[in-house]
Amino acid sequence: MIEKIVIANRGEIALRVLRACRELGIKTVAVHSDVDRDLKHVLLADETVCIGPAPSNESYLNIPALISAAEITDASAIHPGYGFLSENADFSERVEQSGFIFIGPKAETIRLMGDKVSAIAAMKEAGVPCVPGSDGPLTDDDNRNLELARQIGYPIIIKASGGGGGRGMREVHSEAHLLNAIALTKSEAKAAFANDMVYMEKFLEDPRHVEFQVLADQHGNAIHLGERDCSMQRRHQKVLEEAPAPGISDELRQKMGKICADACIRIGYRGAGTFEFLYQDGEFYFIEMNTRIQVEHPVTERVTDTDLVAEQIRIAAGEPLSLTQDDIKIRGHAIECRINAEDAKTFMPSPGTITHYHAPGGAGIRMDSHVYSGYRVPPNYDSLIGKLIVYGKTRDSAIARMRTALQEIGIEGIKTNVALQSDIINDTNFQQGGTNIHYLEKKLGL
Repeated sequence: MIEKIVIANRGEIALRVLRACRELGIKTVAVHSDVDRDLKHVLLADETVCIGPAPSNESYLNIPALISAAEITDASAIHPGYGFLSENADFSERVEQSGFIFIGPKAETIRLMGDKVSAIAAMKEAGVPCVPGSDGPLTDDDNRNLELARQIGYPIIIKASGGGGGRGMREVHSEAHLLNAIALTKSEAKAAFANDMVYMEKFLEDPRHVEFQVLADQHGNAIHLGERDCSMQRRHQKVLEEAPAPGISDELRQKMGKICADACIRIGYRGAGTFEFLYQDGEFYFIEMNTRIQVEHPVTERVTDTDLVAEQIRIAAGEPLSLTQDDIKIRGHAIECRINAEDAKTFMPSPGTITHYHAPGGAGIRMDSHVYSGYRVPPNYDSLIGKLIVYGKTRDSAIARMRTALQEIGIEGIKTNVALQSDIINDTNFQQGGTNIHYLEKKLGL
């Protein structure tokens, strides 16, 4: 087993990784920017290293600083968490070249799945259903692009090959707007991702976002742990997630899960990963694979009684999976609400000092958060300050528990989106299940 891990992240995921390390008897090194000295995991870690000033590009995105932290503390591995460098193939490669273990996939796998065009090609070869599209990058041939769109059928969507996080996408509903949309998306992609490659897909107008969690080791073993519904979104950013997805039969779950697990074996995947799909009219369409632990992983952990972060670490240490597909049983229902430091109506970030913090409790309640009374939320990073996860034997009981937990949570000194989450939980259409990815924005009038 790995003896010491550098946690190359901050916030709640850094604390989550630290807890898994503690349970496994692994020592931890918390790296932090100079404004993050008072983060909970920094206060609890065995060792700490300041890696730079507040700006991410000078600290959490500073590859030499992160590798140096591993060197000076004599660590054996680096866990990237999610966000920041977690899906950066160059980081993975440099970590391994420096003699450390990267707790995640191999660099070539991250590159393969990080480029949406190559990822779709690989998934098609592996038998994973994909959205009808251009089957490759768009060229500068306007006539060819116009003909491709006619063949696919409007509406279509132009996507940046190197995009992610809801960026680098543009819907097109008529031929008159196609060429301009391609040019704008290419320009934005070049500026945002240093890669102006774009491709075209059919725009599904009423889909849900359903994703499958997988685990795979270097010994050719891969399993799936069921699906999550992440359709409650604002500007392509997830707000609430649940597992299992309402209305997905066990037969369909096993069929799609096996397709995902088999694809992992085909591409030589290693670690935890997520296959993201659009689901419409009973059909799944692959959109991308996330080669890291997901923000919403706790709902899967709860309904499968697993520890995904501990499995990540064991896999990185070279161990075979400790679970088989037969070990995975989906029981009950779990819901996660992302708690953000932001105005519930305007969505403007709300940094500042938390003067009072009270976490909800009771049966089936889990609060993953790094904040505490007196903690100052800095303005430099993502606004996520916690994840409220509830579990019930049925979806209705999980909804009831979430309603109570949201009433109990107490955060003063800053604004949060707790009111928005309460509004979603009390929404009749959400309670019925199966709302699509556009529902929340329409509800909010965006």
